[in-house]
Amino acid sequence: PALALDFPHAVQALRIRRRRMNLATGRWSTVTVYAITNLTTTQASPADLADWLRGHWAIETLHHIRDTTYAEDASRIRTGNAPRVMATLRNTAISLLRLTGTTTTIAAALRHNSRNPYRPLQLLGIT
Repeated sequence: PALALDFPHAVQALRIRRRRMNLATGRWSTVTVYAITNLTTTQASPADLADWLRGHWAIETLHHIRDTTYAEDASRIRTGNAPRVMATLRNTAISLLRLTGTTTTIAAALRHNSRNPYRPLQLLGIT
């Protein structure tokens, strides 16, 4: 329960501790994340909150790939539906590469497929 928090509608507060390994160094670190919600325990159990937070990280992972591979945050496309269209095209490309079993990074797979104009068509089953 969020008893002593200075948030007017806070009902639940949670602390999440994650252990992660840095693959470059092989060292473990602990990350602590805090969250606050106005949902009661009957509206959202701890298991529900954990599931929602995991789902949020799935979205963040996709955004991280789009930003690091396509430099999406630096994009100058800002008017009309163009930003949404470009995000959809990027998501489609990432999804197609994953569905076809890409085992390398998305960036490496994009480079590999860009070297031959027929490879992307073969991914789509168009020959």
